[in-house]
Amino acid sequence: MLFHSSLRKELSRSFGATLIVLVTVVMTMTLIRTLGLASRGSFNPSDVFLVMGYTVLAYLPTLLTLGLFIAIISTLTRMFVDSEMVIWQSSGQGLFSLVKPLLRFAWPVFAVVAGLALLILPWTNLRIEELKNQYQQRGDLERVEPGRFQESADGSRVFFVEKEASGNQVGANVFIATTDKGKETVTSARSGRVENRPEGRFLLLNNGQRLERTTGSQDFKLSEFEQYGIQIGQETLADMNYVPVKTRTTTELLKDLTPVHWAEMSWRLGLILASFNFVIIGVTVSSVNPRMGRSSNLVFALFTFVLYYNLLSLGQNMISSGRLTFAPVMLGLHGSVFVLAVLLLARIHYNLQWRELLVLLHLRRGAALP
Repeated sequence: MLFHSSLRKELSRSFGATLIVLVTVVMTMTLIRTLGLASRGSFNPSDVFLVMGYTVLAYLPTLLTLGLFIAIISTLTRMFVDSEMVIWQSSGQGLFSLVKPLLRFAWPVFAVVAGLALLILPWTNLRIEELKNQYQQRGDLERVEPGRFQESADGSRVFFVEKEASGNQVGANVFIATTDKGKETVTSARSGRVENRPEGRFLLLNNGQRLERTTGSQDFKLSEFEQYGIQIGQETLADMNYVPVKTRTTTELLKDLTPVHWAEMSWRLGLILASFNFVIIGVTVSSVNPRMGRSSNLVFALFTFVLYYNLLSLGQNMISSGRLTFAPVMLGLHGSVFVLAVLLLARIHYNLQWRELLVLLHLRRGAALP
């Protein structure tokens, strides 16, 4: 049908262009945020682009839904503003006639959003947590940066190296402050090197001095040395002590349906249901007066999108805290949004006032009763 094919063709162009813009904006914002986290020691600077890729992939279900929503609104609004919709309506194509071709166009997006939300989203979150944990659990030697004070993994030591050479194996003007078992020590040396021994990795310091005192005492002991060895850690990394619920697979969540797992399931399923509801909402808010501009309609649509996702997050928090259960949140939020969008669409389609629409629904309900 000419109406359906022309609508889908324009939607494809608008959706592709919108998605490219959204992904570019999110990648830029994510890159800035990831660089800030890397500068504070949360991630390895060499993994910035990898973390950025995983983060953008985690945002992709929301970006696909928003891109589809904006494409529907921009396409239909243009048709109303250019009076093209009047021609189609005069041939018997009302607003309800738009729903079918829009759903036929959007079902691949629904499938991709479902796959991302249920399968890819927990995997990307897990990879980000693993990279973060791996960098935070790195050895003390890997934490040392020339010209910068750096704390050890367990917080018991502070290192400082003025300069280094030979692949981080040799350093000059080394400073180490240690707090262990009620004793405080400050060790400084002109140079130091790393050696691997059966007992572990050691930092051998040359030509320095060591200041030691008991915590809370004024007495201290000062000693000088030509060579002094300090163990700086082991090669192995500890496993993740805490696994966030967002990194658990959908199968793991279904096996142990605690309130926290129900909350995470509400978020993942909510991403899928929201993408469907936004198609109906897009048709509803796109009907404008041809004399009006497009900007006001788009601003209202974006406000609706932000409000919907904030309510989705609020419902997740309420399920997690035990104040509400899974079914009332899903039916109350997504069900009410769907019903309200259909009612608004019917009101605009039949050009009715709210009172007339309620009377019509009441009459139809009464006619359905025996």
